[in-house]
Amino acid sequence: MRTGPSFDLELAHPGPVIGVDEAGRGPLAGPVVAAAVILDRTRVPTGIDDSKKLNEKARTRLCDEIRAVAVVGVGIATVEEIDEINILWASMLAMERAVAALGVPPGMVLVDGNRCPRWAHPSQAVIGGDALCLSIAAASIIAKQARDAMMLDYDRHHPGYGWASNKGYGSRQHLDALVKLGPTPLHRRSFAPVAQQFLPL
Repeated sequence: MRTGPSFDLELAHPGPVIGVDEAGRGPLAGPVVAAAVILDRTRVPTGIDDSKKLNEKARTRLCDEIRAVAVVGVGIATVEEIDEINILWASMLAMERAVAALGVPPGMVLVDGNRCPRWAHPSQAVIGGDALCLSIAAASIIAKQARDAMMLDYDRHHPGYGWASNKGYGSRQHLDALVKLGPTPLHRRSFAPVAQQFLPL
């Protein structure tokens, strides 16, 4: 019996079928990043799964292998956009940009989650899609690796918050540094732990 994501959803639609997922809804700092992937069904790297189930070594290998054989687009919504339109719609915007970056008219877009962006593309929201659908799982890997690389770079420019390890999530080190050092321009001011640092004494 097969476990893990499969091509079942892709095979139900005419191509090209695009899998879309995002990374970075929950962190207190950094952008939200989405990826869109069209897999070549004859050259699927072994081991593709929900990025949350893979260790960093496996994600790194798979990211390189997916990029070598698939059509990949990445879209970003900035911290400023997150604060302006909220994290949900910023995630949708990043997904729109990821699909646009492919430069390929989609036959169907399979989106991880319970809703799709407001676009004209034929699309289907797939709850738990990164564990069910190979194209979405591949997108989850690309999105996470792209965002993690950004946070590693940001950590070098804003040391002390632990972004190299916590990737902007609200770890104890990050929360303590937020109080001690204050917010950076990469912090999401619309998120409560960051907003509290701007309250008048």
